Amino acid sequence: MSGAIRVLHQSPVVEGQFSAQLETLNWDDTAAKHLNATEADVRRALAKPKRDINDFAALISPAAKPFINEMVAESERLTLQRFGKTVSLFAPLYLSNTCANECTYCGFSMSNAIKRLTLDEQQIEREIKAIKQKGFDHILLVTGETKKVSMPYFERMLPLFKPAFSQLSMEVQPLEMDEYAQLKELGLDGVLVYQETYRRSTYLEHHLRGNKSDFNYRLDAPDRIGQAKVHKIGLGVLLGLDDWRTDSIMMAHHLRHLQKRYWRSRFSVAFPRIRPCAGGIVPKSVISDLELVQLIAAWRLFDADLEMSLSTRESAEFRNHAARMGFTTMSAESKTQPGGYADDAKEALEQFEISDERSVTEIANAIRAQGREVVWKDWDISLNL
Repeated sequence: MSGAIRVLHQSPVVEGQFSAQLETLNWDDTAAKHLNATEADVRRALAKPKRDINDFAALISPAAKPFINEMVAESERLTLQRFGKTVSLFAPLYLSNTCANECTYCGFSMSNAIKRLTLDEQQIEREIKAIKQKGFDHILLVTGETKKVSMPYFERMLPLFKPAFSQLSMEVQPLEMDEYAQLKELGLDGVLVYQETYRRSTYLEHHLRGNKSDFNYRLDAPDRIGQAKVHKIGLGVLLGLDDWRTDSIMMAHHLRHLQKRYWRSRFSVAFPRIRPCAGGIVPKSVISDLELVQLIAAWRLFDADLEMSLSTRESAEFRNHAARMGFTTMSAESKTQPGGYADDAKEALEQFEISDERSVTEIANAIRAQGREVVWKDWDISLNL
C-alpha cells in the first residue's frame, strides 16, 4: 500500500458540538500549558478545592513529578469520598473482528490477512454462558467497524444480553443520535467512543481509509450520545499516538463541554496505552508507568465524580495498585478476540495483546487485598426509567 493518506468525506463542524470548540483550540498553545508549567503552578493547583483545565495541565506537567505521591494520596481520598471502597469489574465481549477501516495501530485493520469472525446468535449464547459463569454482571460489547456489524446486527443481538446482564455498554462504530436512542430502548446503558488523538493531522496519518478517517464525525459522537440521553458516556485517547499530555488536556476540554450540555449523563475516561499488535506501530510519545500514575491522579483531582477505567492492557503488577490510584472500574480475564470466552475462535486475531492474564478470581482477590470491595454491577436499568 502506498504511503498516501486516503481520506473519505469529512463531516462538517457542527455548531454547539465539540467539533466547533476544537476549532478554537490551538494544539501548540495547548501544549504550552504543560510545557511552561512551574512548581508554583503545581502548588497552586494542589491547594485549590476545585481545579480548572489550567490546573489539570500543571498537574500532568513535568513540573508536577516531585508531587506524585501527594497527588496519589489526594486521589485516593477523593475516590473513597465519592465512590467508597468499591471497584466494579466488567468483561469486554468482542462480537466481531471484521473491519472496513485501515488503522495503523490496530490488529483488526482491514489490510491484515487474518481470519475474520462475526459471532452469530448461537455463538453469542455460548459466550454469555461462559462469561456469566465467571460472575460478571456488566458487559462491554466491542466490534470492528463495518456495515456487516451495524444497526441491523445490533438490533438482533442486544436483546440476547439484557436478560443476563444488569449493565450493558458498547464500544462500536459511531452512530447517529436516533440510532443511539433506539439502542437505549433495547437496554443500552453506556457508550465508549475513543477519539484516539485530538490532533487532526496525526489522526489522519493513522486512519488511512474507512469511515473512521472522518475526524469530525467521530469527534461529535459523544454529543450525539448525550442528545440520545444515554446514561453513561466514555472518552479516551490512545496514549502514545501523539503527545499524551496535550491530548489529555484536549480531552479535559471535551469532558467539560459534554458535562455542561448533558448533565444527566455520567462520564468515564480510560487510559489505553499503545500495545503490541499485528502490523502495529511504535508510540510517538512514550508514557512511563510513573507518568501514567501521575496522569491518573491528575484526572481524579480535576474531577472527583469521574469514573475511571483500567483494562488488562496493563500489567498485573500495575493493576494491583489501581484502586489506590483512583480507578473505579477494571476489566478482568479479558479475551480480545471474538469467541474467546467459549473458546470458539482460537485462530481469530486479537485486537491487541493483553498483559494481565490472571483469572477473574485472582484479580478480585488482588482488589480485596487493597482493602476494596468487588462490585459486579454499579447501575440498575430500573433507575433509567
